[in-house]
Amino acid sequence: MIDVFTGLFLSLLAGLATVIGGLIVFFIKKPKDAYLAFALAFSTGVMLTVSFLELLPAGILSVGYTYGLIVFFAGAAFAFLIDYVVPHRFIMEDATGNKDFDPKLFRVGMFVALGMAIHNFPEGFAVFAGSLQSIGLGITIAVAIAIHNIPEGIAVAIPVYYATKKKAKALFISFLSGITEPIGALIGALILLPFLSAQVIGASLALVAGIMVYICIDELMPAAFACARGKAHLMTFAFLLGSIVMGTALILI
Repeated sequence: MIDVFTGLFLSLLAGLATVIGGLIVFFIKKPKDAYLAFALAFSTGVMLTVSFLELLPAGILSVGYTYGLIVFFAGAAFAFLIDYVVPHRFIMEDATGNKDFDPKLFRVGMFVALGMAIHNFPEGFAVFAGSLQSIGLGITIAVAIAIHNIPEGIAVAIPVYYATKKKAKALFISFLSGITEPIGALIGALILLPFLSAQVIGASLALVAGIMVYICIDELMPAAFACARGKAHLMTFAFLLGSIVMGTALILI
């Protein structure tokens, strides 16, 4: 029983690392397009690297090459469907009169939050399962996940802040994207543990990889270049830096 509560607590700490990344909005004195562009390109590097080097390979390893790719493209199609169905005008009206509200950037932030939330769900179970095997393993997984949750929090908070000009709202949404991690651990503890298989986890990871890759290609990088105002080399540097940071985190894993 002690190991169960320890696993839930570790998953909570790992998930809330997104809040650390979200706190960056409180250190931005005056919003600048260059900051946003850099953060978006950096986040693209983070998300593509974790998708192609961790999530998709793990899915393929669990369910096979063919099914792994099928689920991957299904995830991308699911993200496209959400992108197509969600009406932009509705999101704009939801801003409740903020004339500076940017619906495109807010949509970027919400899509990133959705992708991260889905991504964090199986991570929470991974921390929980590792803790059941040994507390040391649970701590190791939690620390590694927390490292890459910090830039994920930045990826969520920056677009929301630039869209709404509200730091507390940006921080809160980054918190919501991370809180799904302990929720995933809790569901695993209460319901899924007796039935969950490596194949189910692997398929979910491949699905999330497809969602995240679509977000990067359709939302993050186009928005980054639009804000860069001709500084394409800066975007390339930010992308590579994000990839290096996430690659380092994966090495630690």
